[in-house]
Amino acid sequence: MQFSKWNGLGNDFVIVNGFKEKVADFKTAAIEVCDRHFGIGADGLVFVLPSETADFKMRIFNSDGSEAEMCGNVTRCVARYVYETGMTDKTKITLETLAGPIKPELVFEGKQIIGARVDMGRPRLKRAEIPMTGVADEQFVNQPIQVDGTTYYGTAVSMGNPHFIIFVDDINAVNLSAVGPKLEIHSVFPRKTNVEFVQVLKNNELRMRVWERGAGITLACGTGACATLTAAVLNSKTGRKATIHLDGGDLLIELAENEHIYMSGPATEVFRGEYLLKL
Repeated sequence: MQFSKWNGLGNDFVIVNGFKEKVADFKTAAIEVCDRHFGIGADGLVFVLPSETADFKMRIFNSDGSEAEMCGNVTRCVARYVYETGMTDKTKITLETLAGPIKPELVFEGKQIIGARVDMGRPRLKRAEIPMTGVADEQFVNQPIQVDGTTYYGTAVSMGNPHFIIFVDDINAVNLSAVGPKLEIHSVFPRKTNVEFVQVLKNNELRMRVWERGAGITLACGTGACATLTAAVLNSKTGRKATIHLDGGDLLIELAENEHIYMSGPATEVFRGEYLLKL
């Protein structure tokens, strides 16, 4: 299987051209390929496939084999991948995802591609949309969830995938590896959730760390950064445009007047190769 290894701020993915490469079991392939000791190593395995409604279909499988509805970091990587491998000559494309259509656009500095800007669509705030248990039409803004006797006040946002954002005074005091997996599987989230802890630095600057559903601690999460800015605006903590500092680097996030979230950041190819084990 031919592949290309990419990362968006250290959130790394193996991307496969699904027009050419045929894999019988995506879930098993993701577990084996993403293994950092016996496989290539990645946070996720991504297939670029034909679409009847968009330029391409993108299917994303986490390192545990679960399928993700969307991923902001890999969207930037795929936009650059399909352009640089000659699958398209468009610099702005539409990707079909389980979360709906996503529209990335390549960003140039002169003739050099430096990243991508992605229209991530509108954040979804109702419990039923996230999804969460409880009254379907209600929002969950700065409300409590208990884990092991500790109460966490957070805000739930969906960017096509679920996020629970908790604002803290000192992000370095958070034991993310301990609390992240417990919040991920909390019973209020029937399809589990991504978990973001966030410290407000300025009106236009936030520091975020993430526990990703199905992957654990990662260096960056694009949808998480978008959900974080949404939560910050809902809680009157920042303006509508901010730089989000993640473990792997920075993303610029903007909540536009049309209520769409726009994310700008890098996408980097690391290497290409052939996976020789049987899938």
